[in-house]
Amino acid sequence: MRTETIAWSIAVIIILYIAWKTVSPLVTPIFFGVVLAYASYPIHRRLAVRTGKKESAALLTLVTVGLGGMVTFELIKISVQVAVSFYNSTVDVFSWIMAQPLPQDVLEFIQRFFNQLIPRLSEYISRGAFSLPMYLLQLLVFLLTFYYTLAYSGEIYRQIVLSLPERNRHIGEEILESLNKTLGALVRAWLVLNVIKGALMTIGFIIFGVSDLYTAIVAGFLTFLFSFIPLFEGWMIWLAATAYFAVNGAYLRAVGIALYGLFLVSPMPDYTVRPMMVARDTNLDETLVFIGMIGGTWAMGVKGLIIGPIVLNLLLVLLKEWKRIVSAKEPSHQPSPSPSAPSPHPQD
Repeated sequence: MRTETIAWSIAVIIILYIAWKTVSPLVTPIFFGVVLAYASYPIHRRLAVRTGKKESAALLTLVTVGLGGMVTFELIKISVQVAVSFYNSTVDVFSWIMAQPLPQDVLEFIQRFFNQLIPRLSEYISRGAFSLPMYLLQLLVFLLTFYYTLAYSGEIYRQIVLSLPERNRHIGEEILESLNKTLGALVRAWLVLNVIKGALMTIGFIIFGVSDLYTAIVAGFLTFLFSFIPLFEGWMIWLAATAYFAVNGAYLRAVGIALYGLFLVSPMPDYTVRPMMVARDTNLDETLVFIGMIGGTWAMGVKGLIIGPIVLNLLLVLLKEWKRIVSAKEPSHQPSPSPSAPSPHPQD
């Protein structure tokens, strides 16, 4: 009997390991598909009353496909421009350095460094181009996750509630409530902050004379859209403007738009303003939210930006429950009250 148990345990461990290796490359698009479905659920719930659950989910998915296609096209275009500009600027900088009257040893060192750097840059840019099919595959998984999460949201919620154990059920309900509260605060902070970042990017393009009013509005809108992609955020837009100024020799404007974008658009507001907004809505300490965002991103990548604060909030819920259980088990050390009057004796 013990040999059979060990064999089944090994088989289960192997199956779980292979399943994890199969799913792990797609964890990020699945995660963000669920998060976007959660953010879109209020719209889906109102729309489903008129069209039906699956029809509403399909309509919202088509809208997401349209926006995602536009973002993907602009992202590829801007990425190519930035990569080519960066490559050409690097070559120009090294050519200028090599033309300076420097000692021969220094020039040889710079030449060797240049000969190693340029092939690596070319390889990195080529790798980015060949990773496009993987990006499209992840986008497909993201859209399918988004659709099915919305279409079967009711069934998913019921299964989660039914899976809660009867014993200490209140702990599970409190964890779900905390999860919903924290995730809702993160989504609201994300949406509001992205709108503000888009407006600030438009203002920055006008102040520094990057483009005309129409193009500045488009840049602000793209900043708003890109800010929903944690890997890129809004820094793609001001980086493109910086590269544009640098290529045209306007170095002061390049530094100005770079500092403006860094401190007011991305990434500084994501780690300063956003923790304050989330902490206000969840009644958490701002430092705890900040640690959750930084530590989560460090440990789990872009998805850790959301998972980190949620996990720390759930940890607080468990610590409060543990403290309550320990306090209930501790015996009372208060002395029993002494009788105020002599106890009556039984009469003979």
